[in-house]
Amino acid sequence: MTPQEGRGCCGKRRGRPRIARMIDDEEQFRCFAPLCGSQTVQEEQILLLPEELEVLRLVDLLGLEQEAAATTIGISRKTLWRDLHEARRKVADALVNGKTIRVLGCLRQDAVNCPPYHQSE
Repeated sequence: MTPQEGRGCCGKRRGRPRIARMIDDEEQFRCFAPLCGSQTVQEEQILLLPEELEVLRLVDLLGLEQEAAATTIGISRKTLWRDLHEARRKVADALVNGKTIRVLGCLRQDAVNCPPYHQSE
């Protein structure tokens, strides 16, 4: 592994390990793809992590303050802000550039209408 991949010399991640987030078990994650365009399979895809989706749901959909949302998930407010900022960047990129949004751990990934995952280089 190379240092550019964010891992140290022994194959471990640098810095502190990620804290396990408390995500609502009743949430069913889904992937989204643009309907317009001539391509049936989108070439470029954005991978959204479940914790990023949960942060978007709590702050932007339910209207919780960042402090309350961080307490709900079990992380610091600063960590929540970083996850929220990254999630918003990914969603904006997908909407503006017509990319498919894949959610890691999507329960419907083998469904007929679910777009296949192609990791972009």
